[in-house]
Amino acid sequence: MNPVSEAFERARKEGRRAAIPFLTAGYPDPEGFLDHATRLARLADLFEVGLPFSDPLGDGPVIQRASERALAQGVRTRTTLDLLARLAERSRVPLLLMTYLNPVLAWGPERFFRDAREAGAAGVILPDLPPDEDPGIAALAQEAGLATVFLLAPTSTDARIATVAGYTTGFVYAVSVTGVTGARDRLPPELGELIARIKRRTALPVAVGFGVSGRATARQVAEAGADGVVVGSALIRAIEAGADPAGVLAEVREGARL
Repeated sequence: MNPVSEAFERARKEGRRAAIPFLTAGYPDPEGFLDHATRLARLADLFEVGLPFSDPLGDGPVIQRASERALAQGVRTRTTLDLLARLAERSRVPLLLMTYLNPVLAWGPERFFRDAREAGAAGVILPDLPPDEDPGIAALAQEAGLATVFLLAPTSTDARIATVAGYTTGFVYAVSVTGVTGARDRLPPELGELIARIKRRTALPVAVGFGVSGRATARQVAEAGADGVVVGSALIRAIEAGADPAGVLAEVREGARL
């Protein structure tokens, strides 16, 4: 097993779904990011670090604002990798670098994945890459020792699910809604069917994101049959309000216990 798979297995043995927080690197500032991320990692099974990007087409206004603020402070790919390395020194949970494709291409894919692995990443999430459109990208990430994670949406056909799963070595990221990221009060009732369709076509863990806001929505994800719960916007919103995001993650972790 790779570290990502092992994290899901440990959570399963403890009778719960894996808790996976997301923060944008460098938000609210580099040191603030490290402080929040270190505390959140104590409650996490895996941790997603987002590379700030100027055109985050899959993100809602909360994560967009976080990216804009980080970029305004000069946070770029090198800064993100440095923060990732510092977080890896403070935490033992597998770190996943989430990035849109353009920064990867600008850095050079082989160099990007190598540098991410050397910084301590266990995997990479590429939300805007249909993996079959450029199979070489997934191959380079895997050759660098990174688990690969790709996204599936409620509109994904069974054939599409099978194709994407074939390029995935970490976990399948199931998007709960046909829309952008953002905390919601309730997730669609069809979520269970999406998870079931994915599980019929792969033995990989399935984690659900886009919409998780706290205990109730985490419970929905767990009851729908997912193996992990991703929460991001709700954590950043807590930081914006001057609150401790660890409280939100604690609620999510509790809701994900069955």
